[in-house]
Amino acid sequence: MTTLHLLCAGAAQGLVRALQARFQAETGAQLQARFGAVGAMKEALLAGEPCDVLVLTQALIDGLVAEGRVAGAGVAPLGRVRTGVAVRAGSPWPDVTGAAALKAALLASSGVYVPDTVRSTAGIHIAKVLRELGVDGLLKDRLREFPNGATAMREMAAASEAAPIGCTQVTEIKYTPGVELVGLLPTQFELATTYTAAVSAQSPQPALAAAFIALLVGDDTRGLRAEGGFEF
Repeated sequence: MTTLHLLCAGAAQGLVRALQARFQAETGAQLQARFGAVGAMKEALLAGEPCDVLVLTQALIDGLVAEGRVAGAGVAPLGRVRTGVAVRAGSPWPDVTGAAALKAALLASSGVYVPDTVRSTAGIHIAKVLRELGVDGLLKDRLREFPNGATAMREMAAASEAAPIGCTQVTEIKYTPGVELVGLLPTQFELATTYTAAVSAQSPQPALAAAFIALLVGDDTRGLRAEGGFEF
């Protein structure tokens, strides 16, 4: 069976998983996907990991196009994703509508679940928000950091601690069972990231790669993307 290799931002993991069986049924090809922080996915590509399709931020894709590492033709945006705050399903929802409320909610939590604060888009931003709120030092021992937001949300859903709170891309929250989206980051801390798919220049099967991208961004999957937190 033909295998299509995907290096994908965690923000699009739920979407890819939702379409994986359909893609295999329509093409007969198996999808082998690796998900993680966008920085880690770029590093994997540069290290020579097999890759047919990349899903990263628009900024990273633009840079890779300029370097000749992904094909400029067929680059396609999936949509824009904002960053939100989550709690474990069934937990009380804290007020996160302003800076003071968000600060209080974070300080009242037993653990703050976040993606990689060095290599992930949301994680880097969240670390900055914590510094701007003046709580980075206070929360140092309660910060629960994971390779990507999807993993952070799964771990929060399974956590036994009393009052965890999470912060990551809205798609990673919405596609994870056991957690609930409380709201978006306050306006002054808003982060909206456009995720984009592209064919790797090293792909030995660019037509199949393009077919998978067409499925990801097609009109008939637009509703699925919107439901999962992508905005257009």
